[in-house]
Amino acid sequence: MSRRGLPFELFLGLRYLRARGHRTNLSLFVWIGVGGVFLGVSALIVVLAVMTGFQDGIRDKIIAANPHVLIFEGGGRGVRDADALADRVRQLPGVRSATRFVLQQALFTVSGGGATGGLVRGADFAAESVRRDIGRHLKMGSLEPLRRAGGDPSILLGRELARTLGVVPGETVTVISPQGALTAVGMVPKMRRFVVAGTFEVGMFEYDSSLAYVSLAAAQEFAGLGERVTGIEIKLADPWQARVIGRAIAQRLGFPYLIRDWMDMNRNFFNALQLEKLALFIIVTIIVLVAAFAIIGHLVLLVAEKRKEIGILKAMGATAGSVGAVFLSVGMLIGVVGTTAGSVAGLGLIWVQNTYRIIRLAGDVYQIDYIPMKLTWGDYGLIVGATLLISFVFTLLPARRAARLDPVEVLRYE
Repeated sequence: MSRRGLPFELFLGLRYLRARGHRTNLSLFVWIGVGGVFLGVSALIVVLAVMTGFQDGIRDKIIAANPHVLIFEGGGRGVRDADALADRVRQLPGVRSATRFVLQQALFTVSGGGATGGLVRGADFAAESVRRDIGRHLKMGSLEPLRRAGGDPSILLGRELARTLGVVPGETVTVISPQGALTAVGMVPKMRRFVVAGTFEVGMFEYDSSLAYVSLAAAQEFAGLGERVTGIEIKLADPWQARVIGRAIAQRLGFPYLIRDWMDMNRNFFNALQLEKLALFIIVTIIVLVAAFAIIGHLVLLVAEKRKEIGILKAMGATAGSVGAVFLSVGMLIGVVGTTAGSVAGLGLIWVQNTYRIIRLAGDVYQIDYIPMKLTWGDYGLIVGATLLISFVFTLLPARRAARLDPVEVLRYE
């Protein structure tokens, strides 16, 4: 039985959704159900998009600002024969560059009395890959002074670090090493004056406020490493292969070298974000559950009101499955309409935020200056699937109740 090409179960379900006469009050449950599903779906889309966008935004900045794989030598005395070691690593497939680096904690001071702690990173500016990666974040000044061997040593400061110290390119900064130097009068802090060559901005406050670059030779002399370096930094053609390539490097080099990749170094941070994302998904799903109770309430009242019509349908030959399908279609239509409307609203909010960046963040707290939103197909499928499954489960009970009604008993008392 059908009307205008629709199965009669769906046709009746659509008629029952339209309120007329004394059923106007009953339609309130329909609007509550649709509204609850709408709010739940749109909230889930926005929440998961915020968490995914935030996680991916920080991850992209970490990948851009850091080596993908690091090689250290056990014992903490630095890496010997770093050039030969880097040449061996460059031969591995997937390795884009392998360069030496020096890393040391330091105190930055200026003549006016300002001081702040941070990290001095010695980079091999003779390597084109290093100049390209650092130059991508350069905001003021030039990298050329760091390539020159003669003259006063130069330093490249993070933008927030330069702002804290109150210096601009051309001015000087005194860098103090915590290790110090042993003299006849005891341990004296090692100090070195550098000329500010420029500033860079990675986009993460943690790096921009504490990191400075100097030439590799100046860093080796300042750290007292001689010809040694802290380690080898490796950039890969595909950062997502860091774990696989890291294992290949470890097998090739063996003892006493230690291999760290960017995934391992930031594992706890990303695990915490993933756990928070799961917790928010579960919490916001409660909104959909509230809407599901509105759906089941509407269907229970609808079954009670339509007892006579159910009896007539069964007396005319309608099966229990067909009667149950009528009320199942009512509940699922509420879920589908709410899910569709919520999807449109949630995706619209994502587009507006990513286009106009309305909601901004404090970069010194959240590492990024606005909330990026990104919804993956997997997350969207999870939202839609969970919502429709909840709507289906909460519709089954009243639908089965309608399907089990005995037409003889119904028509006897109606």
